[in-house]
Amino acid sequence: MIDAGSTGSRIHVYKFNNCGPSPTYEYELFKMTQPGLSSFSGRPQDAAQSLDVLMDEAVKVVPESLRKCTPVAVKATAGLRLLGAEQSGAILQAVERRLKERYPFEVQEKDGVVIMDGKDEGVYAWITANYMLNAIRGADSPAHTSSSSSSSSSSWAVLDLGGASTQIVFEPSFSKPDSSLTDGEHKYDLVFSGRKYVLYQHSYLGYGLMHARKSVHRLVEFMASLRSGGSGDVIGNPCLAKGTQRIVEIAGERTEEIKNVTMGGEDIGSFQACNRVIELVLAKDA
Repeated sequence: MIDAGSTGSRIHVYKFNNCGPSPTYEYELFKMTQPGLSSFSGRPQDAAQSLDVLMDEAVKVVPESLRKCTPVAVKATAGLRLLGAEQSGAILQAVERRLKERYPFEVQEKDGVVIMDGKDEGVYAWITANYMLNAIRGADSPAHTSSSSSSSSSSWAVLDLGGASTQIVFEPSFSKPDSSLTDGEHKYDLVFSGRKYVLYQHSYLGYGLMHARKSVHRLVEFMASLRSGGSGDVIGNPCLAKGTQRIVEIAGERTEEIKNVTMGGEDIGSFQACNRVIELVLAKDA
């Protein structure tokens, strides 16, 4: 499984024991490379080749006799989503073609190389965390043979902070027995290992760590331009520590417009002032 995030791509090679009633996790190989696929805008072939270092590791760890029946999938996240359909589509096509032509694994037939929907991104993280913590099990496990309906056991909530988006997913519990989660985009009906779960999920596109930081820089620069009329070598940024400076990229109205500005904490580095900037970026007043 290749997790193609906004800041980098990661490969997970999982080994499961399938001798029991449900697969049992044995071990995982993990490796990461930077930058992410979204950094190769307009260069789909380069994007595809950037995954070679990950796939070469998979070739080393998967026994030769099992390679042809070992499925591989690439799931991209919000970084590619923000590129737009044309550029992201070209990158995904190049990735799929290279996997099929260069490597011995079986590319997953349905949705093998795709951009994940935001709601799936969070739910997959919820499944992973709760599976590894033994909070969710198959319908055939001793603790869950009495009912095939929605889970009543305790599961863990997941807060997934990515580079370009952030997700929250949890299994709600209600004080009244007849209460249930109302239908809508936030409701996710999940069937995992023969059991049914009703989850709350929400994905906030643009509120990942790196994307939100860019929004803060853009707002600070805009506020400074109103005060000074656009002049000044160093822009005061209360979210930087006092006495520090850094060069940041500010995106213009069109994505191709990028300018570098110097920001400094100077004497105004302040938690309260920085918190107010972030509240504006998050539209907390709304």
